[in-house]
Amino acid sequence: MPLRKTDDEEDSLFEYSSTEPGAMPGTLTIESDAPLPVITLIDYDEGHANRKIVTAPEECSEYLDTETVSWVDVKGLGSEQILQGIGTVFGLHPLVLEDVVNVPQRPKVEEYNNQLLVIARMVNLRESGRGFISEQVSFILGKNYLLTVQEEPEYDCFGPVQDRIRLSKGNIRKQGADYLTYSLLDAVIDGFFPVLESYSELLEELEDEVVFAPTRQTLGKIHKIKRELLALRRAIWPQRDAINTLIRDGSSLISEEVRVYLRDCYDHTVQVLDMVETYREVSASLMDVYLSAVGNRMNEVMKLLTVISSIFIPLTFIAGVYGMNFDTSASPWNMPELEWSWGYPICLLLMGAIAGALIMYFQKLGWFENFSGIEEK
Repeated sequence: MPLRKTDDEEDSLFEYSSTEPGAMPGTLTIESDAPLPVITLIDYDEGHANRKIVTAPEECSEYLDTETVSWVDVKGLGSEQILQGIGTVFGLHPLVLEDVVNVPQRPKVEEYNNQLLVIARMVNLRESGRGFISEQVSFILGKNYLLTVQEEPEYDCFGPVQDRIRLSKGNIRKQGADYLTYSLLDAVIDGFFPVLESYSELLEELEDEVVFAPTRQTLGKIHKIKRELLALRRAIWPQRDAINTLIRDGSSLISEEVRVYLRDCYDHTVQVLDMVETYREVSASLMDVYLSAVGNRMNEVMKLLTVISSIFIPLTFIAGVYGMNFDTSASPWNMPELEWSWGYPICLLLMGAIAGALIMYFQKLGWFENFSGIEEK
């Protein structure tokens, strides 16, 4: 998946997490360039909502056994000490902490004792508006709390959910931590739509370019889009299965009411997947159109060269014949035309007449109809 990549770097679209062979289960692998964690805690119920920045994981422990809903959001994976402290405070299984830290993981749902682990992929448009950046976001749902862990502090689609909590919009402050988990998952899925809209516009531009002015760069653009759409498909396909698992298998931590809401979230994943598959088919058809356009252009070029060759073949024959060295004094049959006063002009007129006749003949056959398009390209 493309992660922390600039526009000039080559994306590794198909990377998955891997630890050193033989490593002990629960081993954490921290990337050297990973940003330091920033911990934000939002504690709320129907009557109030408080938000603060947490400097140490131990500060969260007092909020885990309250009747209010506590949302702890961790952005960044650059400190093993802080992450181990979070695992201790929340009582995370070592395998849960490994899945959260060793990114990227395949989207999935797993249940550990009194906690539910949901791993998802979150995508955001690049600042240039072309392409996307993908990161893993992990949800650990408890009885009255939710722990979310993100790779990057600067990319986030949770802003609207935070505003709903702060302004008490909708039912979110009247519901529990399971409804908060649904709201955040729904925001993650909705984040795919702006990305897909950008690919829709890009494919429309490429369609015009492929039909009217295909170049070598066009082929590279099509190939890049196909790779990126495949990366989107690899992100959303298991995510759909994970949400379906939450609906089908259920959990004591998710109420029946929230499972109904999750069905709507599942519908959105299906819609995203349908759009991705449609755009992949369009990109594949663009490749076929490009190859056809290049083949047709080559055929027109070959036709033009054939016309030129066909015109000059008889002219070359005449010039070759009269370019031979014959002595007319040795025999009257040795090209008597060489001694004609008007032999040279007559020869040129004959060659011009032949060329003109061939041009009119080829024009009647319609061979000159598409040559203007070749000149424009």
